[in-house]
Amino acid sequence: MKVLVIGSGGREHAIVWKISQSRRVEKVFCAPGNGGISEYADCLDIGVLDTEAIVKACKEKNIDLVVVAPDDPLAIGMVNELAKAGIRAFGPTREAALIESSKSFAKNLMKKYGIPTAEFEAFSDMDKALEYIKHRKYPIVVKADGLALGKGVIICNTEEEAREAVISMMEGKKFGNAGKTVVIEEFLAGREVSVLSFTDGKTIIPMVSAQDHKRVFDGDKGPNTGGMGAFSPSPFYTEEIAEVCMNRIFRPTIEAMNREGRTFKGVLYFGLIITEQGPKVLEYNARFGDPETQVVLPRLKNDLLDVIDAVIDERLDQINIEWDDLASLCVIMASEGYPKEYRKGLKITGLESVRNDKDIIIFHAGTKKVGSEYYTSGGRVLGITALGRDLKEARNKAYNAVSQIHFDGAHYRRDIGDI
Repeated sequence: MKVLVIGSGGREHAIVWKISQSRRVEKVFCAPGNGGISEYADCLDIGVLDTEAIVKACKEKNIDLVVVAPDDPLAIGMVNELAKAGIRAFGPTREAALIESSKSFAKNLMKKYGIPTAEFEAFSDMDKALEYIKHRKYPIVVKADGLALGKGVIICNTEEEAREAVISMMEGKKFGNAGKTVVIEEFLAGREVSVLSFTDGKTIIPMVSAQDHKRVFDGDKGPNTGGMGAFSPSPFYTEEIAEVCMNRIFRPTIEAMNREGRTFKGVLYFGLIITEQGPKVLEYNARFGDPETQVVLPRLKNDLLDVIDAVIDERLDQINIEWDDLASLCVIMASEGYPKEYRKGLKITGLESVRNDKDIIIFHAGTKKVGSEYYTSGGRVLGITALGRDLKEARNKAYNAVSQIHFDGAHYRRDIGDI
């Protein structure tokens, strides 16, 4: 098979890395890819939203399967267009991807079908939103309705902070058109857990649990980022909690989407919080999470292509998905200044020092390869993933590897997995 993966980050590197291990793969392509991905795939200079160029490349290169990984191309209907062109694709349609691309749609879906989540209201009128926050109990959460690179969520401890968040999104366009509508919801206290799942619209099979760290600084301080690290499994996601989630959240979500005429096929990500009243949904993503993918896929024993085929062909119930008992942990090495302004083009050294360690996997997020050297090209630069017998061992291995890799101004959290 010839497979094309859409995207250019650490998540895509993990997907390309896993797919390249398949006995069935002849060649892997990635559009646009990055420096690290180029070790496993031919990188095509095509933007992730250029559906027309993607379709053309598939036909020219006789590509058998396209894996659409990022949220934006899913939201604009790349899977729909690939299907129209007769090209096999993995990922939800535009209609199903709305579960991520519109938070108000997702919240209203949960409300309609009784899926546990925070109480909320959605607003397209700023004055009404500002009036609403005057009467709330704090803290509250203000969310941009649309896609905002994982950064469109602001926890507000006072009315003043909430006013600032609403105005910055709706009037200041902090997140562009994503903030034309805002969702304001109650703050839920508890442990957060990410559960990615494979689903073919009929069967849903959760992957092993994970937990990510969104804030840029230690102790969950500073602004939200796309993710500064993750680990798997979460010790808080017990078998009892998993059963509750399956019965009250996972299956009901798939059934709700079917009833709405938006059958979801692909990877559905559940951002959960374990409250005193039980697990509730914080958010849905319509694809593999980042950086959770970098800790989940290394634990998958199956050939990923076998699972993808089963999802597309709606025979997921015939697949036995197996996971390694090892724990995994990923530390993101980011550029100084991220998620705000940062420099690019800085030389990365030390990658060779960990290359031969079978328990260390380096996933490139924002790198460019020039000759045999790697340089930074993004805010999140590298994901250093380690496997261990438990989280403590995985953590020690990951940070030991991080200490051997360098670029000017490299920033990373020192408390990933410190729970």
